[in-house]
Amino acid sequence: MKTLRYIELKSGHSDNGPAWIGYVTSSKTGRTLYFDGRGLMKLKGQRRAEMGGNYVDMETGESFWISGVKKNGEDRHWAGSGKVLVEAVAAPEYLQTVGAKVLDKSRHEVTNSIRQTDIARLTELANASGKGWGDHPDDPYSFVRNVTLSAPNRE
Repeated sequence: MKTLRYIELKSGHSDNGPAWIGYVTSSKTGRTLYFDGRGLMKLKGQRRAEMGGNYVDMETGESFWISGVKKNGEDRHWAGSGKVLVEAVAAPEYLQTVGAKVLDKSRHEVTNSIRQTDIARLTELANASGKGWGDHPDDPYSFVRNVTLSAPNRE
């Protein structure tokens, strides 16, 4: 099932990261969302201040903020800037959601560059060695390990 969502890359970008409005596909459990070739895992118990997002890319460890689309069209954080790319196939539903006839070109741009996601490959990766998504830092597919590896050096 595909759902319209706002997706923003937080790692290394604060509130100005690349952002999209598009369709995500959810895993059976809902803990993983698939978008633009990525498997984005929901972090358990994470507060917003930690790493800035609530999902992590299972392969790169990058942090993402994913939320529903706001009806007022103001999806970016108030301190953020930059255009939000709207997936071309999602544009009609987005316009209906925000009650507009056309996109605000000062804030949005339509894109056809959203990649298909190989969900089977990412599911296989998630289930490698029968471990699933553990929380132990030595587990190569661990939430803790991926977030720690992707965290900027703060020395």
